[in-house]
Formats: sequence, structure tokens, C-alpha cells
Amino acid sequence: MSQTAAGIIFIASLILAIALVHKPLGDYMARVYTGLRHNRVERLVYRLVGVRPDAEQRWGVYARSLLAFSLISILVVYGLQRLQDKLFLSLGFAPVPDHVAWNTAISFVTNTNWQAYSGESTMGHLVQMAGLAVQNFVSAAVGMAVAVALIRGFARRGSETVGNFWVDLVRGSLRILLPIAFVGALVLVAGGLVQNFTGPHEITTLTGGVQNLTGGPVAGQEAIKELGTNGGGFYNTNSSHPFENATTWTNWFEIFLILVIPFALPRAFGRMVGQLRQGYAIVAVMATLAVLSVVLLNVFELAGNATVPQAIGAAMEGKEVRFGASNSATFAAATTLTSTGAVNSFHDSFTPLGGMMTLLNMMLGEVAPGGVGAGLYGMLILAVITVFVAGLMVGRTPEYLGKRIGAREMKLASLYFLVTPVLVLTGTAVAMANEAGLAAMLNNGPHGFSEILYAFTSASNNNGSAFGGVTVNTPWYDVALGLCMVLGRFLPIIFVLALAGSLAAQKPVPASAGTLPTHRPQFVGLVVGVTIIVVALTFLPALALGPLAEGIH
Repeated sequence: MSQTAAGIIFIASLILAIALVHKPLGDYMARVYTGLRHNRVERLVYRLVGVRPDAEQRWGVYARSLLAFSLISILVVYGLQRLQDKLFLSLGFAPVPDHVAWNTAISFVTNTNWQAYSGESTMGHLVQMAGLAVQNFVSAAVGMAVAVALIRGFARRGSETVGNFWVDLVRGSLRILLPIAFVGALVLVAGGLVQNFTGPHEITTLTGGVQNLTGGPVAGQEAIKELGTNGGGFYNTNSSHPFENATTWTNWFEIFLILVIPFALPRAFGRMVGQLRQGYAIVAVMATLAVLSVVLLNVFELAGNATVPQAIGAAMEGKEVRFGASNSATFAAATTLTSTGAVNSFHDSFTPLGGMMTLLNMMLGEVAPGGVGAGLYGMLILAVITVFVAGLMVGRTPEYLGKRIGAREMKLASLYFLVTPVLVLTGTAVAMANEAGLAAMLNNGPHGFSEILYAFTSASNNNGSAFGGVTVNTPWYDVALGLCMVLGRFLPIIFVLALAGSLAAQKPVPASAGTLPTHRPQFVGLVVGVTIIVVALTFLPALALGPLAEGIH
């Protein structure tokens, strides 16, 4: 069977599996976030934290709770790394250097999972489990909590509150992420992934060399890293390592874990606002952009644009033979369309246009379907912008789900989408204009520029993947990219929560003859167009200097 045919079957089966779980999982998540009863474990957590679970919060209190939790999380993860040599299960590793510990703590708390270190030779098992894996759960739950708060903003009428952050955080972690990740870990163990507490084993390779192989609780971390659209690998080579991704079917299952919650959340959105067709419209936009990206990336990688790729039928440099070009391209599309950042191939070795697609996926705002929670609230912001643009065309006050989109709402939506371009373009410009930034480049010309652009795009969008041809384990890059992660995560969240509060306080506006229907194919096409145009106008000059210039050359 050719790679093209196998790739089509691989993609089609993924689409079918995601479609089958869309309704039951989406409905379940809606029940989780709208239920009034707390179970015993949850009540115990609330007592330990000292919060009243039945007390609703205004958007400002919700935001402050989220920021306080995230700050404490950063300090805990930083402390675990710096005290690693004094902890059990440290495997004899030294404390993580301060600038790397800073970068890593921020990275995992912001759901970025950017790694400026080799996991198996830097982090002991306790730090991996108690620090990094825990953040894989709670940082994903934070994203879902923000999305649910925005949904409540659309659903509520004349309300001053948007929910309770602590309840949303705990429920998302314990009722959604934990049970699915537990089952996922068992499936991955059955597929050949390791799950133990062993240290380095010295082995002799086929060529007579010596290599250390480290075991660890890999399957459990792999499951939540993909399910929570996190992406941090236990090993330096991430999901290309056979201990993290053993076979073609585990590769399929990991992509399924990445996409299952983001594609089900629009169903929960439709259920919570009482209009399922609104959820169908949002998921249609996500699916359109996702399929377009997957197809194009597969075409670019299977066709190649050089002598060797054309001779063998695909661009195989930097890819695992057990996956092939097509499944590697699909994995890359899934992880950059979301905020996962996991890699099963070397994005730096992709064809110029293939590498450009991974960049574009992130530059779209990671909304197709995006990270867990973050993709949905990003897409809803785009829907708000689209409604406003359509309203200007016909000269009417724009409305979405019965809420007027006025000056305040548009300011918040605009600020949301300005954050990432400012961080990406400013960071790239500063890196290209100073010696510390240029010294880390391993390539010159358009490809070297693309590597820097990719690094700041990945950090600012909280993705975590990298082209890899740039040495980022330096104090300058650790600090610069860490700042991009913090600002790229929390500034948009604040704007989303402020928008949620503004919408929740509004009284419903009756639909009229001039109201734009937001559940029809026309609206789906408008949102797709606005998404692409916003990206094209913002990032096209930078792409022209990097991957487009390299592709033409």
C-alpha cells in the first residue's frame, strides 16, 4: 500500500472516531460544568483549599483566582527543580539551572510545555510526576475553565457572575481529564510504552557503542500530555521515541487523544447555551480549517520539492520510518493546530512549505480545534469579530447569541488577537537584532530566520514545539521565551474573562430581521474567511522572509 493510500485511511479513521465521540463526550462535559452537586473528593479539595464551592465569582475575582493559582504553581514547579538533588527518585541528577528552571516552570504552567532541556538526563522521576505531569492536568483544566466562563457569559442574562474558578478547575481535572487519561495510559502501556520507576540502564548498541536508556512513568505522562494538549516529552526526542510512541497505532491513538476534547467542546458549548446548532457551526469552522491544513501538509511532505524526496516519493528526512511521511505530517498538523507541541518528527527537516504550514497553524491562533479550552474561546472571539464585521456591512448593531457586540466587547476581542502578533513579531525582531539571539542560530538565510520566527510563534501561542535548529538553552532565550509564554497565556485569558463578564451582565436582545443567523453555512464561511484574512494580513510579511523565500529559492 502506498504512503498516500495509507495516509488517507489513517486520517479518515481519525475523523470517524472523533465524530463518534463528539456527542457523548460533549454532552458529558456540559453536565460536568452545569451540575450543582459536588462529590466527596471534590468537597475535600475545597476544604483543603479553603473555598466555598457554591459561591459564584465576578469575572475579576475569577481572574484573580486563576492568576494566584498559576503563580503558586510556577513557584512550586521552580522549587522542585531547584531542589531536585535533595528529593527521592532524583536519579542522581543535579538541580536544574535557574534560567532553565524558570523557563520550564512557566512553560508547563502556561500549557506551553516548551523544553529547553533533555528530559531523560535532566529531570528525576519525582519532578516529572509531581511537577510536570501535575501541571499537564491543571493547566489544561484552567483552559477549559476559561472557555466555560465565556460560555456562561453568552448563556446568562443580567448576571454579575461567571461561575467559580475553583469548582471549574477541580471538576475539569477530576471528572474529565483524570478518567480519560487513566484509560489512555492503560491503552498506551498495552501498545508498548514503558511505565516504571527504573533509572538509567547501560546498553551496548549494534555498532558497539554504549548508551544509557532511562525508564520511568512514561505512559501516564504521555496520555495526559496529549489529552491536555500539553506536549512536553519525557524524552528529548518526544513522541518520536519508541518508549513514548511505539507503533503506528499508538501514533493514531495519541493524535486521537489530542483532538478528542477540543472537537467535543463545541458540543458542550451548544448544549450550555441551549442552541446545539450554534455548536455545530463552531465545530464546522474548526473542521474546515483542520482538514485544509492536514491535506496541505500531507501534500507538501509527500510531494517534496527536491531531487531526493521526489525520487523516493516523500520527504523522509527527520521522520521515523515506522510512521512514514504522511502520518508524521498528520501528527504535526494535529499538534500545531492545537497547543500540544508534541512532535514525532523533526519539523526543522520538513519541506519549506510544509514547515510554513506548521507555522500557519499556530499563527491562526490555534483554533482549529485549538488547545483544550483555549481553542474554543479563541474561536468564539473570532465569531464575535465576524458578527461585528458583518454588522458593519449591513449597517446594523451586531448581535451574537442574543448579546449586543458593542464598543467594549470589540475592544476586548481586538486586544485578545493583538497580543500574540505583538509578542511574535517583536520577539523575532529583537532576537534577529542582538548578538545573543543570532549566536544561537545554526542556519543562516531564510531557514535560520524561520527557526527564530517558529520559536517565538510557538512560545507566544503556548504551543511548545520547535524547528530545533536554534539553540534555545541559553539565559537570553530562556528569559525571552518565558516572558512570551506568560504574556501570551494570561493577557488573552484576562481579556476573555472580561468579555465574559460584560456579556453575562447584558439582557437578551430579541432577534430581528436584521440579525445575522450564526448557525448557517454562510456564517461558517465568514468565520473561516475572517480567520485566514486576519492571519494573512498580520504575518504574511514575516512568512515571506522565511519559509516562502526558502520555498521559492
